[in-house]
Amino acid sequence: MSAKSVVVGVDGSEHSHRALEWALSAAHGLDAPLVVAHVRSDALQLGAARIASLGETAEIPDSVIDGVRRWIEDQGTNVPVRYESLDGSVMDALLSEARTARLLVIGSRGRGGFATLLLGSSSRALASHAPCPVVVVPHEARDASLESGTEAGRILLGLHPEETSDEVLDFAFHAARQRGVALEAVTAYRLPPSPVMLVGPPAPALQMPPPIPVDETPELVEETSRNQEKRLRPFTEQYPDVEVVPVVVPSDAAGRLVEGSRKAGLVVVGRHHRHRVQTLLMGSVAHAVLHHAHCPVAVVPPAPPTSS
Repeated sequence: MSAKSVVVGVDGSEHSHRALEWALSAAHGLDAPLVVAHVRSDALQLGAARIASLGETAEIPDSVIDGVRRWIEDQGTNVPVRYESLDGSVMDALLSEARTARLLVIGSRGRGGFATLLLGSSSRALASHAPCPVVVVPHEARDASLESGTEAGRILLGLHPEETSDEVLDFAFHAARQRGVALEAVTAYRLPPSPVMLVGPPAPALQMPPPIPVDETPELVEETSRNQEKRLRPFTEQYPDVEVVPVVVPSDAAGRLVEGSRKAGLVVVGRHHRHRVQTLLMGSVAHAVLHHAHCPVAVVPPAPPTSS
């Protein structure tokens, strides 16, 4: 498998099975090979270590991989598939696989996750640190597939004109073209501070802050719309067949993306570098969307900074 693969992490849970379905469809749509990766339990890792310490060679059965292999064979797919039983922590093992991957797909939570948590710690850490785009497929996803046509749902893009990297936009436009659906770009504008936030005498009890002057809001919307259109222009020219739906909302882009995810096929958000340091930040929008979205979420890192 020389081409960059779609890697999916599996652990036998329902969450990872939905991720597997999504990843298999994605690999087919991208004409890419699929790598099914299972990080073996501590017991299996210990057993393998003991066998190795005796100088013996024996393959320890991996029931999770065996089950996935049977399921994929039943699908009759022509996607090339490689199966990997990995040792180490889930984080380290999957990060290693992601170094040469085109895409890493994971479920929202694995075995042992609390039912009240929408996003497990491993999924959150991988989405925050993987060197390739990460798609997190939630357990309540209404359709874990990449089918083309309107039934697949539009692509939702969280777009900050000054901060969202080219890699994020290119990923979103490519996904929209591949599916044959519209791309909705959501950009938030900052409301001016309310007078109650300014230093001064305390406001009377139960007094509501005065509304934002009507004549200020249109200017904010127009300025944000201009910045959004300018940022999108190179990609609308590169992808002329993709229908773009520009949306400008006050303050809460995350809320609009989460609500829109109920009928979307994929939400695309970006990660950011902290100034010139190579540390990656999970922005507040990406964090909120990952925890609350109803459809798969793609978290796309920027290109590594060039050394100067």
